[in-house]
Amino acid sequence: MIKGLYEAHLPVSNLKRSVEFYLKLDLEIAYQSEKVVFFWIDKGKSWLGLWETEKVRTPYHPSLRHVAFRIDRPNMNDIKNWLEERGIAIKSAFGFSDEEQPLVLNNNPQAHAAIYFEDPDGNSLECISPLRLNFKEAFEKMSLKTWEQIKVKEKIDL
Repeated sequence: MIKGLYEAHLPVSNLKRSVEFYLKLDLEIAYQSEKVVFFWIDKGKSWLGLWETEKVRTPYHPSLRHVAFRIDRPNMNDIKNWLEERGIAIKSAFGFSDEEQPLVLNNNPQAHAAIYFEDPDGNSLECISPLRLNFKEAFEKMSLKTWEQIKVKEKIDL
């Protein structure tokens, strides 16, 4: 029955400023009114709603005010430059500096490459790509660069 996630929502303090930011991510406006805008993530399949509200003052927690965008694995090596070209700063995450990102998350049995940044209201945004599913060996978080060096050394397909 369930085919995917259709929508997610974030609070923002200034809708106009937020629209300008999310347009830098090459998202298309699907709908806009005075206090809300929806951006297509995958047209007809998923969108992100931004709501101008005082709730933007709700303190950040991973269970609140966080959205992860899936990107293709080959693009993970270019995502940092792509964001920086748009004036979007990388955020330190899990003890890894912006220079060490993208990083590899050790959420066994999966392995994902991810990079983190924030919108103008401090909402946590992430670009993520699966590396392996049902990965049995334990490993620590590491930079994607280190992951690739280890996998090449082990002659394992990425």
